[in-house]
Amino acid sequence: MAIRVVLAEDNYLLRAGTAALLDALDGVELVAAVGDAQALLAAVAEHRPDVVLTDIRMPPENGTDGLKAAAVIRARYPGTGVVLLTQYADPQYAYELLRDGATGAGYLLKERIGDVAELERSLQQVASGGSALDPVLVEALVDRKRRADDRSPLAELTNREREVLEQMAQGKSNTAIAEALFLTERAVQKHINALFSKLGLGADQGLDRRVAAVLQLLDARSA
Repeated sequence: MAIRVVLAEDNYLLRAGTAALLDALDGVELVAAVGDAQALLAAVAEHRPDVVLTDIRMPPENGTDGLKAAAVIRARYPGTGVVLLTQYADPQYAYELLRDGATGAGYLLKERIGDVAELERSLQQVASGGSALDPVLVEALVDRKRRADDRSPLAELTNREREVLEQMAQGKSNTAIAEALFLTERAVQKHINALFSKLGLGADQGLDRRVAAVLQLLDARSA
């Protein structure tokens, strides 16, 4: 079945261009394209989409109205994924989106909208309950965390373990991580087990350790 999407973007040209890209994807159905946060909430209530693709800054207040609307959508419609579109890799915005959980959440830079394969992958990942974070954002999150506290457990990770964690933050499976880093799946699992141990994420804690590891990158409160 096609992924049903509501698009929210106040810039008309960008909205029209993104809508055209979405319409061209076989596995995606664009059910509404709106230009402000109030219209976004109305469209989600009417269409109950699988994924919302929304700008952060938009009317009516021209502040972080899209981000605020995203929080409302995630609270009211837990089954609807939300992908934020933005010009900047701002860790604070990512934290605001993901502080209640990474399930069905994504953060994509507008400059990557033209990468149709990346856009489609992000929508599929979020629609299926995963997360999709732009690699530039992941890099910014890692750098911010490293500067904030060199004594953090993240500082104990090797370069390869950090690379694996960054790939996990993009919502990739072990197979996809292995392909991206030119490793075997067995090696990927070894690095994942090692970083779980270093981050204090034991198997008996009753939580999704992959999500918990990614959220340690997003703990902006300690930055």
